[in-house]
Amino acid sequence: MRILQLTKETKHNILNDLLKRSPNHYTEYESRVFEIIEKVRNQGDAAVFSYTKQFDGADISSENIKVTDAEINAAYEKVDEKLLAVIRKAKENIYAYHEKQKRYSWFDSESSGIILGQKITPIQNVGVYVPGGKAVYPSSVLMNVLPAKVAGAERIVMTTPPEADGSVCASTLVAAKEAGVDEIYKAGGAQAIAAMAFGTKSIPKVDKIVGPGNIYVALAKKAVFGYVSIDSIAGPSEILVLADETANPRFVAADLLSQAEHDELASAILITTSSALAGQVSDEIDKFTAVLSRREIILKSLESYGYILIADTMEDAIEAANDIASEHLEIVTENAYEVMTKIKNAGAVFIGEYSSEPLGDYFAGPNHVLPTNGTARFFSPLGVDDFIKKSSIISYSREALEAVHQDIEQFAECEKLTAHANSIRVRFEKE
Repeated sequence: MRILQLTKETKHNILNDLLKRSPNHYTEYESRVFEIIEKVRNQGDAAVFSYTKQFDGADISSENIKVTDAEINAAYEKVDEKLLAVIRKAKENIYAYHEKQKRYSWFDSESSGIILGQKITPIQNVGVYVPGGKAVYPSSVLMNVLPAKVAGAERIVMTTPPEADGSVCASTLVAAKEAGVDEIYKAGGAQAIAAMAFGTKSIPKVDKIVGPGNIYVALAKKAVFGYVSIDSIAGPSEILVLADETANPRFVAADLLSQAEHDELASAILITTSSALAGQVSDEIDKFTAVLSRREIILKSLESYGYILIADTMEDAIEAANDIASEHLEIVTENAYEVMTKIKNAGAVFIGEYSSEPLGDYFAGPNHVLPTNGTARFFSPLGVDDFIKKSSIISYSREALEAVHQDIEQFAECEKLTAHANSIRVRFEKE
C-alpha cells in the first residue's frame, strides 16, 4: 500500500481520483438504462419478465413473480438457527436506534388567533431494492426496511433478483420477513427500479425507492427521481482511519481491508501522524492480503484507491478527513473524543480501537446506508426522516389577518402579483 506525505497536492489528487468513482461518471451506461426504463414503462410485466430471463436466466411470470408464504417458510428451514438469532438481535438494535429518531407533529397557538404547526405523515408506499446474484445482503434488508417501519410506512414492497431456478436467497427472505416487508417480488436491476417507479400489473408503484445496487441500479434510481423519491445515488464503499502512534497497526490494517474487499472501486485510506505506524500498517496489510479470500479484489482496490498519508499534525489530518468526507471514519487516537468533536464531514464515525467498521455494518444499530463520494458534506445516513413528509399548518382568525393584511398586500404588490394582494384585500373590502 503506497505511503505518501500529506500535502495540498496529494490531497487534491486523491480527491480527484475518488470522485472518478461516482455514478455520475458512468454516462456510457445511461442510454442502456433509459432504454430498459422506457420499455418497462411502456410494456410493464412483459418487459420485466424478458429482462429477468436475459440477465438472471430465470423464467418469471405473473404466476411466480411474487414470493409466496410457502417460499418464505421454506427459507426459514434453510437458515441456520444461530444466524436467525443474530438477525433478530441486529433487528432489535437497529429498530431501537431508529425509534429515537422519530418525529412528531407539533402545533403552537397564540391568543391573537394564530395557529402554526407541522404535521408529520409517513410515506405510504416504500420500495426496497436488495441486490442478489453473487451478493447476499440480509443486513441491507434490515437497514432499509426498519427505518420505514419505525416511520409508519403503510406498505413496504421489496424486489430482488432471482437465481436461475427462480428462487431467492433464503437469508434475504428471512431478513425481509423479520423486518416486516409486506410483499417481495423476483425482479432485479434497472427493470426492478422502473417497475417500482411506474408500476406494472404485478409490481405496485411506490412513492420512494431505497436500497443499494450496481451501476445500472444507481443510474436507474437517478433517472426515475422526480417520478418517485429515492434515498441517494450510492457509490463504492469507503473507509478512512485517523490514527496516531497509539493505534494498533494490526487492527488498523484489518479495518482498512474490511472495505477494500467490497469491490475494485472501494477506497481505504489511513491518515496518521506517525511514520512508524504507517510502515507497520503497510506490513500488516501485506500479511493479511496473502491469506484473505478476496485477495484479487483487495489488491485492485488498494492499487487504485488505497493510501497511507503521513500528516505533520493531527490538525492537518483532521482537515484532510473533513475534505475527503468519507462514508466510514474511524478515529483511533489517544484523544479520540476530542478529535471527534472536530469532524464535520463523515457518514458514520467509529471511536476507539474496538469500534471497528463492521460493527456498524451489521449490528450496533445506526444505519449502514451512508453518503459516499464526498456527499457526507451535505447528506446524512438513511433514517426515519427519509420515510416521512412534513406539512406546514397555518390557521389565522379574522382578527389576526386584519392586523397584518396591509403588510401582506404591500409585499405582493412589490412583486407585482396583484392577484395575491387581492386574495388578502377582498376579505376586508367592505371596511
